[in-house]
Amino acid sequence: MTRIAVVDPQPAVRAGLTMLLRTEPGLVPIGAATGAADGLELVDRLGPDVVLLEQHLLDGDGLSLSRRLKALPRPPQVILYTADPEGDLVLLARIAGADGLVDKAADPRDLFEAVRVVARGGSALPPLDPEQLDAAAHAIDPQDLALLAMLADGTSAADVADTLRLDRRNVGRRIERLMGRLRRAEGRTAVLS
Repeated sequence: MTRIAVVDPQPAVRAGLTMLLRTEPGLVPIGAATGAADGLELVDRLGPDVVLLEQHLLDGDGLSLSRRLKALPRPPQVILYTADPEGDLVLLARIAGADGLVDKAADPRDLFEAVRVVARGGSALPPLDPEQLDAAAHAIDPQDLALLAMLADGTSAADVADTLRLDRRNVGRRIERLMGRLRRAEGRTAVLS
């Protein structure tokens, strides 16, 4: 049995997703939240195995919440479940520690499979585009290249801190800075396109 929490600001999405999950044997929705604050509280209180998380929240964003969830003593598996999985989101999801990325337009069987894969400890993230990774490397400070490479490879923030012999809080700040630079770079690219 896989226990699932849903974090999405849209009431219809939360209700529909909860009903959909109930139709699939072995998947059990245990709660829903609308944003980052109540999502973090829900996960802390109920301890789900998997969190289905919208990228755009009313009081924050799913990427930052993913990082916070992954820093919990017993972190859940996190799937970004979003209507716009394009651009640099695959790289940003990896940096944020997400375990999967599923388009809301995908067939429900794809969602169920992604939940099962991440619940077993696997990854349901699409492959990284080498060109996007190269562009990201050029958009960040040179001292963050090792950080980018490790996070893109799926290394946890805690393991990055241990490997680079850095304070975990410092790594967290560097990850937030890295994500901010990549978001700004993506915004410039979208404007120039």
